[in-house]
Amino acid sequence: MKYTVSIEIALPRERVVQLLADSAQLPKWLRGLVLHEPLNGMHGQVGTESRVVMQMGQRKMELTETITRREPADLHAIPRDGVVHFEREIVAKGMWSAARERLTEAGPETTHWESENEYRFNSLPMRLVVPFMRGAFRKQSRVHMQDFKAFAEHGTDVREAKG
Repeated sequence: MKYTVSIEIALPRERVVQLLADSAQLPKWLRGLVLHEPLNGMHGQVGTESRVVMQMGQRKMELTETITRREPADLHAIPRDGVVHFEREIVAKGMWSAARERLTEAGPETTHWESENEYRFNSLPMRLVVPFMRGAFRKQSRVHMQDFKAFAEHGTDVREAKG
């Protein structure tokens, strides 16, 4: 299953990518994050594997994230017409996914963030159900992007949200 979602953020691209790359900021906008710890390498660097624990309702999921692309490596002084790429693979029991993030300058003070997502499932029951859950996956990706936007633009912390 593949889908793409996007959002505009009212901040310069360089600031957006620096916030996205800062592991200390993750709990403030990544709803459900319990733990994100590198198993090897440095957070956000190509080749780094991290243990990620997410809480979704009563369900806890443990995942392994591998950074597969980060361009440019230096997130300062990014060429105006350049595209910033963050890509990762995530593996969990019965599931593999890839996220390919592209950030472009939509204007001097605006960033366009496009996220292409792909999921594959090993179990037959999940493969049968996933076509009917496509909207839920897309919705969850949008929620994460909207939470990041609110954090980046207004300092909103998902840990303080009610509900």
